[in-house]
Amino acid sequence: MITKRKIRTDCEKATFLIEKRQMTKLTAYEYFYMKFHLTFCSMCRIFQKQSKLITQITKKILHLSDKSKFKLDEKFKEQLQALIEKKL
Repeated sequence: MITKRKIRTDCEKATFLIEKRQMTKLTAYEYFYMKFHLTFCSMCRIFQKQSKLITQITKKILHLSDKSKFKLDEKFKEQLQALIEKKL
């Protein structure tokens, strides 16, 4: 029987593997576990897309020559936060 606790635990493991995959290579078991979970879990697929986007943006920011010039104004931050909350 699948319980809420089991689902939560599975999602926690899957999101951990999604993040780990961006930093290092997964074992075969980890990779297939994550892929299997993503097949059935739409929330973790959304998390994976968001995580990839955040990682890409972060990498671009870190590679800017003058990092001190890159700052978001408060109005843009509020708009971005509202957009994120709307999409969730």
